[in-house]
Amino acid sequence: MSQASKKQKTFADDVELAGKCINTIRIVSAETVQSGKSGHPGAPMGCAPMAHVLWSEVMKYNGEDHKWMGRDRFVLSNGHGCALQYTMLHLAGYNVKVSDLQGFRQIGSICPGHPEVGITDGVEVSTGPLGQGISNAVGLAAAEEHMRAKYNKPDFPVIDNFTYVICGDGCLQEGVSSEASSLAGTMKLGRLIVLYDDNNITIDGPTDLSFTEDVGARYEAYGWQVLTVTEGNGPDMATLRAAIQTAKETTDRPTMIKVRTVIGFGAAKENTHSVHGSPIGDPDIASIKAKWGFDPEKMFNVEPDVQEVFDAAIAKNKTVYADWQAMFKGYSAKYPELAADLLRAEKKELPAGWDAVLPTGNPADKARGTRNYSQDVLAKIVPAIPELVGGSADLTPSNLTKVEGNKLDFTPESREGRYLRFGVREHGMCSIVNGMAAYGGLIPYCATFVVFTGYCIGAIRVAALSKLQVLYVFTHDSIGLGEDGPTHQPIETLTHIRVLPNILCIRPADQNETSGAYKCALEFTTGPTMMMYSRQASANEAGTSIAGVASGAYTISSVDSPALILTASGTEVQLVVAAAAKLNAAGVKTNVVSFPCWELYDQQSDDYKESVFPTGVPVMSVEMQSTFGWAKYAHCTYGIDSFGESGPGAKVIAHFGFTEDKVVDKATKVAAAFAGGAPNLRMTF
Repeated sequence: MSQASKKQKTFADDVELAGKCINTIRIVSAETVQSGKSGHPGAPMGCAPMAHVLWSEVMKYNGEDHKWMGRDRFVLSNGHGCALQYTMLHLAGYNVKVSDLQGFRQIGSICPGHPEVGITDGVEVSTGPLGQGISNAVGLAAAEEHMRAKYNKPDFPVIDNFTYVICGDGCLQEGVSSEASSLAGTMKLGRLIVLYDDNNITIDGPTDLSFTEDVGARYEAYGWQVLTVTEGNGPDMATLRAAIQTAKETTDRPTMIKVRTVIGFGAAKENTHSVHGSPIGDPDIASIKAKWGFDPEKMFNVEPDVQEVFDAAIAKNKTVYADWQAMFKGYSAKYPELAADLLRAEKKELPAGWDAVLPTGNPADKARGTRNYSQDVLAKIVPAIPELVGGSADLTPSNLTKVEGNKLDFTPESREGRYLRFGVREHGMCSIVNGMAAYGGLIPYCATFVVFTGYCIGAIRVAALSKLQVLYVFTHDSIGLGEDGPTHQPIETLTHIRVLPNILCIRPADQNETSGAYKCALEFTTGPTMMMYSRQASANEAGTSIAGVASGAYTISSVDSPALILTASGTEVQLVVAAAAKLNAAGVKTNVVSFPCWELYDQQSDDYKESVFPTGVPVMSVEMQSTFGWAKYAHCTYGIDSFGESGPGAKVIAHFGFTEDKVVDKATKVAAAFAGGAPNLRMTF
């Protein structure tokens, strides 16, 4: 046993010192909240014993290389208690200084009001909305299982980590956590360990106001192992330590450890909702210090014997880190291709020449739904990009997302499988793929109907905020889906996605643009991409291209000195191409612009934008979606600002006026009005 390991064991046996460490964590966390004059001290003070055991004894980490792939993953799902996480990162040698703790919740601080990935070293996922963190953790654990099956070899466990979660009652009340936890049980993710802060308090008051179920029984029904620690306040953490060890040894199912704690332990208002979301005040902090034998005058103080405990953990983990580096060097020598592939995927570098396989289309091809074109692309790129993994929310036959390259499902028996059956769990699915993206080395995609984006939006928003590369392959994109009617016909969804920062929303018109959509999504490594595909058929147009999608909008049919420009996305491109042909024949000189992605167009130069939409030429947009937002680009917007109708798709489209004759009629009026001297024309049909 190394000297670091011996010292670790000694520290673990010293109950008095453990108590001092735990109380230090409580005080520093409370002071952090007090410095910000805002925040949540209750959870950090109650969860401090769990955090102490994890960071001082259990977890593998390296604050000097916080992205080391051999690290354990830690998720604070009840992210409002982030003062606890920042305190632990400070103690454990990460780049979080006392001055950072003092800047808690201030502009520019690396200690924001909830944990945000990319801002604070050591934060794996953004856990603002409750329920997202534990659901992300399911994705982290699934990714670990897949990567371990893919890369590990005998004597070379290069992927070998656990995912630890601290969560509260709020996380377990949110429906998204139920979806994800149910799937975790089905997938038997044995390296997922959740420590449930069972303190019987929510913001409103005691949990029995709204939450009286047997949580443990529910999780056992999901297929989890459930352990209970009845005294989680410390200082003796032997029972918790033993429970974590049991959890680690149980690899055929995830584990929940119910830890009974007191919220705001030590504070004057402990065990009440009043300590949940407000600073406890300087007088109370001073009183707590005096009660526990600390100097009330010293702020953010960590006594040498407390820091020695964490320094020993840091030293132990540096040895673990060095051993892993040596192992990976041997792995690279024995399995150079696997090692190179792993490093490439970790760096988000796509395989050389991958885009050569992208399919193209021409007008002679049979018109098909863009979801079919998407299937053709997946059939080519899944074999070409081994880190591309994904699945559907029980809509595989409709989304067409399972292809030969991912024929094998990800199951407890086949961890190397690349296709995930998420079940009817749209929100859980999107949260899980966020975790998979955050793990590293994978590019996840998921699929459902466009209209169910409403169920997914919480996770989609966090993906955009966190700059996670996730591909959303969402189908049935308009009223054209037909008989399922208004409940399934998206009207507002494109608008909702288009206003989110840091996300690409791409609605391609045909095979070329579908290939272009995937190319843009796979090359956009700092955010998610929503790709919206149709059920109804869409012809391949002569002027479309893979490259054109990257410009966001581009001219696919042009004449000299146009009097009008028609622009559209998706299947409506074929409609405006046909309408433009009639307009040109009638003497109304008309260009056609395909507009698959607003966000990419907005990134283009002013000169490029002028070349597509020249000043002085009226623009009419056509899209079977809400007209909201199109006024930024078009003088006239032709869309649908009501809910849809149930009926055969072609008849529903005609019912709402999306026909060649209707478009020609409206476009003729726009051109005439503009020619008559209305340069500031704004019209909505």
